[in-house]
Amino acid sequence: MTEKKEQKESYPKYAPGTHVHDKDIYERKITYTWWEPEVQYSWSLGPAMSRFLQELKAGKIIGIKCNRCRRVIVPPRMFCEYCYGPTSDWVYLKDTGTVETFSLSYLDADARRIEEPILIGVISIDGASPKHGFMHYFGEMKPEELKIGMKVKAVWKPENEREGSITDIKYFKPFRGGEE
Repeated sequence: MTEKKEQKESYPKYAPGTHVHDKDIYERKITYTWWEPEVQYSWSLGPAMSRFLQELKAGKIIGIKCNRCRRVIVPPRMFCEYCYGPTSDWVYLKDTGTVETFSLSYLDADARRIEEPILIGVISIDGASPKHGFMHYFGEMKPEELKIGMKVKAVWKPENEREGSITDIKYFKPFRGGEE
């Protein structure tokens, strides 16, 4: 016999002990305890996104400039996804932009049908490189008013309600030059 086969044959054919079934717990044949651990965790969004959210809480939009190709990226990243260059120069941007694309959603966040559509889309932020921005809600307009290429401006939550989230901007509304 080989050494492996000898070892295998020396193991017991079954594990000794008594199996526990749900019925044993319900009939209180065994004692048990229920324990719910308190788990605390946190994670970092990284230096770029953390700074972006801090600035949103302060009512400002910030981007970052690529050291190699000089593009201004928003939301900021620690490297340029086009040339893979590092980024380091922070740039404050306007809270205005241009609608790149949009959608009218007749479903709410719980996928229930609604009468009035939710207006959402992608906004290129003024001062950032072309086509750099983020998705957000639109407000203070009717669905038929929303157009690609339309200028929009951020509507911010009151300062005491901001929490460092993209939702610190309530929505973007139509921008007519000169308004503040």
